[in-house]
Amino acid sequence: MAKDKKSFVLYCDIIHTIEQLTDEQAGHLFKHVLYYVNDLNPDTDNVITKIAFEPIKQQLKRDLVRYEKIRERNSLSARMRWDANACERMPNDAKNADNDNDNDNDINIVLDEKPKKPKRFSKPPVDDVRKYMAELSMADMSQRFVDYYESNGWKVGKNPMKDWRAAVRTWKQQSDNKTTPTTQSTTYKKLKIENYHVD
Repeated sequence: MAKDKKSFVLYCDIIHTIEQLTDEQAGHLFKHVLYYVNDLNPDTDNVITKIAFEPIKQQLKRDLVRYEKIRERNSLSARMRWDANACERMPNDAKNADNDNDNDNDINIVLDEKPKKPKRFSKPPVDDVRKYMAELSMADMSQRFVDYYESNGWKVGKNPMKDWRAAVRTWKQQSDNKTTPTTQSTTYKKLKIENYHVD
C-alpha cells in the first residue's frame, strides 16, 4: 500500500469467488486482504486462500499504480500553479515591497476618480439638422425629420435614439436608394393595371 493511503477498493465481482468458499475460508481470505493492504506482508500455507487472493492482489496492485500516477499528476499541477503565481505573491526586491500605506493611497486614488457618464441624448433643433443635412449634400428634409422623430418619442425602432446624426445619415442612404430606376417598373405596373380597367 502507498504511504498515508487510508482506503482501498474491493470490487463487487469477487462475490463469485467468495460464494465458492466456506465462511471460515472467506473470513481467512478477508483477513489476508486486510493484512496485505496494511503492509503486514501476510503469508499463508492455505492453498485456497492463495488462489482466491491472487486476482485480488493483482487488482490492488493495478489500482495502486493508477493512484500513484494520479497523485503525481496532481502534485505536478499544484507545483506548476504555485510557480506560475509565485512571482505575484513574493516581491523580488524587499525595498520596493508594498506596504499598507502604499495600498491605502492606491485605493484613495481609485475612489477619487469618478466614472465618466455617457453623453445624454438631447433633441436637435431644426436648424442644426438643416446644417448637418447641408454638410451631407442632402435635400432639406430637416422639418420632416424632426417631426417624424418627435411623433414617435425619438425612438429608432423600439430603442431610444442615441445619435441623431447617425439617423440623418440613415435617412440619406434611404433617400439615395429611392432614386434608383425603380420608377420605370412602377409606371409599367400602372399601365398594366389601367389596361384591365373595365367601366
